[in-house]
Parts: sequence; C-alpha cells; structure tokens
Amino acid sequence: MAKRKKDDEYRTFQDEWTEEFAFVERAGSAVCLICNDKIASMKRSNVKRHFDTRHATFASKYPAGDSRKKACQELLSRVQATQQHLRVWTRQGDYNSASFAGSLAIVRNGKPFTDGEYAKTFMLDVANELFDDLPNKDKIIKRIQDMPLSARTVHDRTVMMATQVEETQVKDINAAPFFSLALDESTDVSHLSQFSVIARYAAGDTLREESLAVLPIKGSTRGEDLFKSFMEFAREKNLPMDKLLSVCTDGAPCMVGKNKGFVALLREHESRPILSFHCILHQEALCAQMCDGQLGEVMSLVVRVINFIVARALNDRQFKTLLDEVGNNYHGLLLHSNVRWLSRGKVLSRFAACLNEIRTFLEMKGIEHPELAETEWLLKFYYLVDMTEHLNQLNVKMQGIGNTVLSLQHAVFAFENKLELFIMDLETGRLLHFEKVRQFKDACTASEPTKNFDLKQLAGFTSSLLQSFKARFGEFREHTRLFKFITHPNECSLNADDLSYIPAVSVRDFELIIQTWNALPVTYDTLKRVSIAVLTMFGSTYSCEQSFSHLKNIKSNLRSRLTDESLNACMKLNLTKYQPDYKAISKSMQHQKSH
Repeated sequence: MAKRKKDDEYRTFQDEWTEEFAFVERAGSAVCLICNDKIASMKRSNVKRHFDTRHATFASKYPAGDSRKKACQELLSRVQATQQHLRVWTRQGDYNSASFAGSLAIVRNGKPFTDGEYAKTFMLDVANELFDDLPNKDKIIKRIQDMPLSARTVHDRTVMMATQVEETQVKDINAAPFFSLALDESTDVSHLSQFSVIARYAAGDTLREESLAVLPIKGSTRGEDLFKSFMEFAREKNLPMDKLLSVCTDGAPCMVGKNKGFVALLREHESRPILSFHCILHQEALCAQMCDGQLGEVMSLVVRVINFIVARALNDRQFKTLLDEVGNNYHGLLLHSNVRWLSRGKVLSRFAACLNEIRTFLEMKGIEHPELAETEWLLKFYYLVDMTEHLNQLNVKMQGIGNTVLSLQHAVFAFENKLELFIMDLETGRLLHFEKVRQFKDACTASEPTKNFDLKQLAGFTSSLLQSFKARFGEFREHTRLFKFITHPNECSLNADDLSYIPAVSVRDFELIIQTWNALPVTYDTLKRVSIAVLTMFGSTYSCEQSFSHLKNIKSNLRSRLTDESLNACMKLNLTKYQPDYKAISKSMQHQKSH
C-alpha cells in the first residue's frame, strides 16, 4: 500500500517542479516554460532528465536556489501574461469568423484567393477615412490588420466551408426518402473534362437542388469512365444509391447508350429500374432549329451577311457608325452561335431591326444579295423572326432552378396547342400571332394591293414544327399518368410499371388509397412518397449548364492551374443554398492573428 501511494505521488504534478525545473501543469501534462514541450509521463525523473539535457545552459546560468526560483517565476509570469492577452484578444473579436466571412465573400464573387490581401488593404484605406472622427479608430484599424486573409488562409477557409456544406448535403440526402440526379459533362479552359453532378431531394419541407460535385475526368469520357468516376464518389461520400429515383442527362451517347451508356450501367449496377429523362430544354432546342430546306437557306444567308459585317473589324466599325448616324436604337449586330439556346431568335430579331441599314451598307460595299429585297424571301425571314420569338419565350419559361417535370411537361404540351392555333392563324390570314409578318404584309399591300402571299407555305412550316415536337419528349409522354398524380390524384390510374421506379410503394396500397381518397388524411405515407418522388425528378439539366457557367468564371485563363480540390470547393460555395456555419468551424480552431 505504501509503495502504491509513493507511485501515485510521482505520477501527479508537484508544485516544486516549477521552481526546480521550470515546468507547469497544463491539461493533464507537464509543460516546459522554456521550450513549451510536453512530458507525457508525469514523473520527476522524466521532468529532471528533460531539464538537464535540453536546458543545461539555463541550469548553469541559474543554479539551484533563489536565483533559479526567481528566473522560473519570471518565466511563469510572462506565460500567464501572454495567456491573459490572448483571452482579452479573443473576447474583443472573433478574427477567425471574420476571415471566414471575408473568404466566403471572395469566393462567391468569383475572385481569386490572392484577392484577400487586396480586400484587406481596401478595408484599411476606407476605414482610415470613414472612421476618422471616431475615438476608437485605432482599435478598428488594428482589428482589420489582425484579421488573417492571406491567399493560403482564404484557400483553407474555402475548403473547410465546402467540406461542411458537403457533409450537410450528404446527411440530408440520407434522411430524404428519394433523390434524383442531373448529370452533364463539359470541358474547362485547361481541356480537362468536368462531370457536373446535381442532386434534388426533400429536406424536411424544402425541396433542395444542390451541386454535389464537379468530378474531373482525366482520360476519355466514355459512359464507363463517367460511371466509374461517379460510383467512386458515391462510395466515398456514402450516398444512398438505393434511394436514387431518376437521372436526367443531355441525351449524349455516353449517357444514354443502350449497353455502355451511363444510365444503362447504373441500372445494371443497381439491378432495378431507374427513370431516365432526356433534358427537355435540349429537345426543345433541337426542335427550334427549323433549318431544313427553304428556312435553312434563309438562316444561312442571314449568318453570311452578319459574318461579313461583324467578323471584319473595319466593316464592323463602319456599320456601327452608320447605325449611330441614322439614329438606330441598336449599336451593332449579334453573332450567331448554334450551342446557345436563344441565339437564333435574338440574332434574327436584331437583323430585322437593322435590315434597312444592312441593305444600305452592303450597297456601299458593292455586295449584292438580291434576296434581301425579294418578297418571298422576306416573308420567310419575318416568319422565322416571329416563330423563333415564340420558341425563345418557351425556352425561357422552362429555364430556372426548381422546375418540376410536371411544369416542364405542361409548358411543352401547351406550346403544342399553341402551334395548332398558329397554323389556323396563318391559314386564315389573320396573323394575330405573327406581328412581323403582318407588318410586312400590310406594308407590301399598301404599295401593291394585288400582291399575293403564300401563307399556306408558312402554315406548312408550322405544321412540320408541330410534328417535330410530337416526335420528341417521349419519356415525358410515357409517364404522364405518374406526373398527373400531383395535381389530379383521384383521376390518375397508375399501374405496376409506373410505380416500379418508386422504392417502397406497393400497387395494392396505392389502388386502395385512390379508391378511398376523400376519407384519408393528407399525411398518409404512400401518398407522400409518390408526391415527393414526382417533385424530386429533374426534367432538364439547366442546373448543370448553370454550374458550367460558374466553372467558366472561376477557372478562367488567369486561373487555369486551379487544383481540383480548390475548384470543387469554389463551385460548391457558389452554387449551394446552404449557408456555411463558419462560426461553428471557428470555435473548433485556434485563434490566430494575421502575421
């Protein structure tokens, strides 16, 4: 018993060690006041050995006795003063939280990490003038100076906040009954393929649409490569793949290939049906091209004329001068781009607004395009202007975050009904929905009353467009009954195929519920699951296209060497609707001033 008591004494800190060996107790360990090293095993022999071997100079300078006791007390007082200063400094302001807030603002505005120092300089210059009349101006300036905002600090803060947001996303997806994905792939400024993964899921009463990751694809971008990259990410983040309901893609072969496409490999891996949608915006854009035959010739001439004027610097300057001289509201023409959804309509509209000036300019240059004065060509041209305007309105209506498959489907089906009305409008010659055609027709009739216009040909063009719409959007038509459940649950008749995509929903229970609809509470589980399932589905890859716009701004020519980790963190903080809780992160960190 006496031996155990003696051992316990030697394993607890003894006050005399402070005066003999310059050690203090801190958090259950013996800490040296001279070098700040810790001694894990709190024994006198260990403390003495450290002092004798590491601080022999101190021992010889201050021999055992009053001189060493005084020197050790001075060291202790100095350490305590430093700790007190740190506590006061911490109470004065949370510099870590301030640097997190600054880092978040820098990233969300698409600025490089190095702009942290510029932001700090900006704040100091402004504060020096703005708070000049305040008595505590020096304190304000000092706090700004002490706030860490170096490039390394901004980078580290960004990664930490992105990690926290990602953890919250994964946690909410695991708690949700289902989730769906929108997937697309694009190439960045350094020719690296980036695979955008967007998820939609219900978090409580909120339907969230979040960017899970932008996965770099180093080699080829076949379906197998995209699938492998995604599954590695899903396993690493513990995504509940059994809850995956549907996938929306751009319809590329690597995504929807019958045997080796991403969707086919995903269905094979999960061994169950998974809904697949071809982005409704991409399908609408394909219908909107309308460049076959005669309309294609009209568009081709418009593009040639625009390229002649805009693509040559001298011509462009001279044409802009002409527009200014005649008082045109526009200051130039727009170049056409096939990959931009609204480009065709905007280009044609601007061309129509500047048509008289274009004719004058071509005449000045000695370029002959007699079609620009022919009635037949102009009739087709103005028809294209009006129709592409209608198509652009449809496209804009379907853009945006949060659109459900039901709203997108309704927009397309409503436009098909409009096309039938347009055909009737052209056949009767009223032209109520074709303003440019009507104005052109009225102007020609005023000068030549007997002039005939082949409006039936325009009706034929519209009929072909309607058939193009009818031939597309197959998956949206196929699952109309399922989508209809949201608005008319008591009228829809879903079968086993419709419900096979929704986990944990039985056909028998669903039919029983529909038969007794009015007698059931709104919180009935099966109804909730079917409703949430439909609302969760993506109908377009608009979110992916939006993420690529952010990617282009973040990883620009000036930041082409941005690492994958940094890019992913910047993208996540730019796209997420979650607000990073950087105060919680700050509390778990050591408070540091700027050096």
